[in-house]
Parts: sequence; structure tokens; C-alpha cells
Amino acid sequence: MRKPALIVIDVQNGIDEASHWGGNRNNPEAEENIGLLLKAWKKNDLPVIIVQHCSVSPASPFRPGYTGNELKDFVKPYAVGKIFQKSATSAFIGTDLHKTLQDIGIDELVITGFVTNNSVEATARMAGDLGYKNIVVSDATAAFDKIAIDGTHYSSQQVHTLSLSHLKDEYASIRTTDEVLASLIIPI
Repeated sequence: MRKPALIVIDVQNGIDEASHWGGNRNNPEAEENIGLLLKAWKKNDLPVIIVQHCSVSPASPFRPGYTGNELKDFVKPYAVGKIFQKSATSAFIGTDLHKTLQDIGIDELVITGFVTNNSVEATARMAGDLGYKNIVVSDATAAFDKIAIDGTHYSSQQVHTLSLSHLKDEYASIRTTDEVLASLIIPI
């Protein structure tokens, strides 16, 4: 029987400080979709992994001791076990996430959270390299506008789409929340 783990990356209050990240966030419904997935995982007694970014940058909204570092309220009830705290982009760097997943027999990950072209992409790439079968949930992740090195402005939707395109097929399957929920063994 499939036992995919839901990975919830950096769903913290500081993500709402949009100007820090580049502004104009896409997927305003990402938190709602993450909430739906969390409820389905709990109902189906599937493993949930909460990842919290603890930045070493004193200007980061994710720095420890700042309110932005706190998990969003809707995630807190699901953070009943260990929270994987990281200071790098990938949830596997500086944590025992890989060992924990191996210990509980997980080989499939459903990845959600922030920011698509940063921690979500880095985690999915490394998970793929470690041999996990990955699904990145396109509408349960989000990105922000980005200014390229040549000064070109890319919208958050363009950044998001390109990041998911980098992952598609080589590192992960890309699915919507509805598609992931429909694929669970026990319907919600």
C-alpha cells in the first residue's frame, strides 16, 4: 500500500512579507490547498513532515526570534511531532530528514510550501537525487516576482511555471491539489 509523506516547507508567517521575497506572489490559494492536503493526510493517517526555515540572515523574515519565523496557525496543529528546522534551501541539508523518511519506510513525497523556485525546488531536486518518487503540488506552492541579472522582470507566475518545468519528469511529477486528493487510496 502507498504511504506517501506530505512535506510542508516554510509555511511561516514571514512569507506574508511579500516585498522581502520580490512581491506579487502567485497562487494566493496555496495556504488553503495546503490545508486541504493536511486534512486529507491526517484523515488517512499518512505521515506529515513540517519543515521550518530558521534563517541565519538578520534581515530575513524567517530569522529565529522574529514573528515571521513562526509556523502559520493552520499548520501548527499538524506539527505534533518533530519539526525539521533548516537554514539552507533544501530540507535535507543540515537535518536528519532523509534518515527519518528511511526509518519509517517512505519512498514517495508530496511536496508543498514556499518558495517554488527556492526551497521547494531545492528539496525536490535533492529528494529526486536521493531516489524518492516526488510530486510537487503546483497550486499548493507559490513564487514571487524576480528581477533577472540582466534587469528583466519576470512575474511570479512565470517564475513559478519555469521552476516547476525544471522539476517536471526528471525530479518530480507536477500535480494539482485536486489531482493529489483524487489519487489517495482512501478518499477524503
